[in-house]
Amino acid sequence: MDNKLRVLRAEKKWSQAELAEKIGVSRQAVNAIENGKHDPSLTLAFILAKTFNQRIEDIFNPAYDNEI
Repeated sequence: MDNKLRVLRAEKKWSQAELAEKIGVSRQAVNAIENGKHDPSLTLAFILAKTFNQRIEDIFNPAYDNEI
């Protein structure tokens, strides 16, 4: 899943560790989400959206197949 978490975090000048502390996960979890290696739970997606004052769909862009 594509996301703009790294860009939003950089705009706030937060390290991965700082963001992790704010949202209650490990720095490794933030890194995995930023790099598309892990999709956040729906709860965590809502927390991230609230943290950055964004809509979930403005942060995360799922890679859908053309066939749904």
